[in-house]
Amino acid sequence: MSFDALTEKEPRTGETALAALRHRDFRLFWCGQLVSVTGSQMQLVAINWHVYVLTGSAAALGMVGLVRVLPIIICSLVGGVAADALDRKRLMLATQSTMLVSAAVLAAVTARGLQSVWPIFLLTAISSAATAFDSPARQALLPRLVPPRDFANAVTLSFIVFQVAMIAGPVLAGLLLSKLGPAAVYALNAASFIAVIIALLLIEASGAVEAVNGNGVSWQALIEGLRFVWRTPIIVQTMMLDFVATFFASATALLPIFAADVLQVGARGLGFLAAAPAVGAIIAGALLARVRQWRHPGKAIVLAVIVYGAATALFGLSRNFWFSLAMLALTGAADTVSTVLRQTIRQLATPDHLRGRMTSVNMIFFMGGPQLGEFEAGVVAEFIGAPLSVLTGGLGCILAALVALFKARSLLDYELPDETAGRHTMR
Repeated sequence: MSFDALTEKEPRTGETALAALRHRDFRLFWCGQLVSVTGSQMQLVAINWHVYVLTGSAAALGMVGLVRVLPIIICSLVGGVAADALDRKRLMLATQSTMLVSAAVLAAVTARGLQSVWPIFLLTAISSAATAFDSPARQALLPRLVPPRDFANAVTLSFIVFQVAMIAGPVLAGLLLSKLGPAAVYALNAASFIAVIIALLLIEASGAVEAVNGNGVSWQALIEGLRFVWRTPIIVQTMMLDFVATFFASATALLPIFAADVLQVGARGLGFLAAAPAVGAIIAGALLARVRQWRHPGKAIVLAVIVYGAATALFGLSRNFWFSLAMLALTGAADTVSTVLRQTIRQLATPDHLRGRMTSVNMIFFMGGPQLGEFEAGVVAEFIGAPLSVLTGGLGCILAALVALFKARSLLDYELPDETAGRHTMR
């Protein structure tokens, strides 16, 4: 029996946690993303471990975050304009192909006996530049794959894919690193991009953008997107809170130090540490599937950020592997609540012809915060040690959330539309 036949027996579309998977185009996209994101998460862990093995330097680990974020800051605004002017499927085919080639070259140079970190930094920067074009196109394409009533469900299911990949990817990376080395991880990541490319070729929904006010790749189009974001307080406040919180509480880049020196669990332990936040995220996502209404999602976002900062600080204090795993899982759970609600608010508040540009601006905050935070954490750890760097970062995150309680009135008072609040299931 087909998946469509099975789901026909389900309740109304908005009442099932798998509603969006009824739709063929979304299923293709969802499955392709699962394979590709798993490969990308494997490579992220492998790069951090590889850089630390080559250099033994916390500052070098911080540099990984810097070379990831600079291309995003430089290219994301142009990427958003492109996503609102060009065919989004064709744009993604180009970006996915670029990332495939970048990973394949990294695998090849590593297999030949790489002794310097600079090729890693260069190829990581190229991949990040492609991501700056890929992410706005991907998020702007998503509403085309499902009807409006299932959009919230599609967002959560897409987020769950990311979290599942964050479990499988790091664990697989840890196993492969200990047995085959980083070159094998990079090669598998290159192959994983083929899944998304095939899915994009099979998707029937159009990737073309309907012309609105002569939109195109231009300076005027960029200004229009920036003006919309700046004049929409709820979007500005969610972006700023996300940036500040992740800037202070980003501990991912320092996990190799905790695995090797603080907790002494090696490459395999690193895989489990890197996967722990995703375990918490999936548990939180399953619970969110049962929530039918979010009348005041802004308050839930601020509370989630406080929990995220507190768990990060406790991870910095921990010397027990299992307690460290639990705290990292708690950060993932809190981040899921915050991320899902923030993304839903922003997408529903943005017209379709501006979604690519809104997403590109958000990328500077959403991806810039953690990556700049990793650079900051690496530099601070070089002077005061990794545990104290993570502890102070968690406390800074809590402080940012407390400031939001007094300043971000649009966020705290925001209410989801009735037709969305009643269907705020797994998305």
